[in-house]
Amino acid sequence: MKTTLFYFSGTGNCLKLSRDLAGELKDASIVSIPDAINSDIEISSECIGIIFPVYCFGVPLIVTEFINKLKLDKEKYVFVIATFGGWAGSAIAQIEKQFKNKGIMLSAGYGFVMPGNYTPFYGAIPTDKQNKMFDKEIKKIKKIAPLIRERKVSRLEKNLPFIDFLVTRLFKKIIAPRLHNEDKGFWVDSRCNGCGVCVKVCPVNNIELRDGKPVWLHKCEQCFACLQWCPQEALQCGKNTPGRKRYKNPEVTLQDFTE
Repeated sequence: MKTTLFYFSGTGNCLKLSRDLAGELKDASIVSIPDAINSDIEISSECIGIIFPVYCFGVPLIVTEFINKLKLDKEKYVFVIATFGGWAGSAIAQIEKQFKNKGIMLSAGYGFVMPGNYTPFYGAIPTDKQNKMFDKEIKKIKKIAPLIRERKVSRLEKNLPFIDFLVTRLFKKIIAPRLHNEDKGFWVDSRCNGCGVCVKVCPVNNIELRDGKPVWLHKCEQCFACLQWCPQEALQCGKNTPGRKRYKNPEVTLQDFTE
């Protein structure tokens, strides 16, 4: 394959986007970052895409770790796509600097607004609003796919430099060091039947069952796969999630994350 798309996804947005882009590029394969991260990551493809959600204004920790392990020639065409519910924060600037430190210049960086899944703050948005976002996603995919096929160098979709500088400092100094332990807020209500779905969907093996109930091991990515995929909606985070509508991308299935 001429193009490899590496994606990280908790509830399906980045998986769906990866599939849509691969369909337009024709010559692309898609690879899950959690599946690839523990192997020797040496890339033969001419073109590399990194597709990830924005968490807390920044790049998921597992994606940062993955990029650190990547072995790439400087001649590769490398682009990134960040998905987010409201604002991309400094995610694209963060990842640009990380690649620059490896001697690689990003050829393009795109942002896509997609339905959010941060249930402690809000429930899933109405289906009609989701569909409008998906329509815009498809249109933008069709717009950028020819640029990627032709290896065009494009302007990175990021903020003014001083905004990215301030947000990056906030993320690295305050947010990132706390993220792994944010799983302390998760709990289950009486509907939990010990089915183990939360264990299976966790991309970093952060959950195990003890006496039939999930226990979190403090290496959390805050992807919320466990909460969103719980069949009983028994899994909660903080005090505001009970009763709130869950979100999973409608074009992905549980099997996409467990097989």
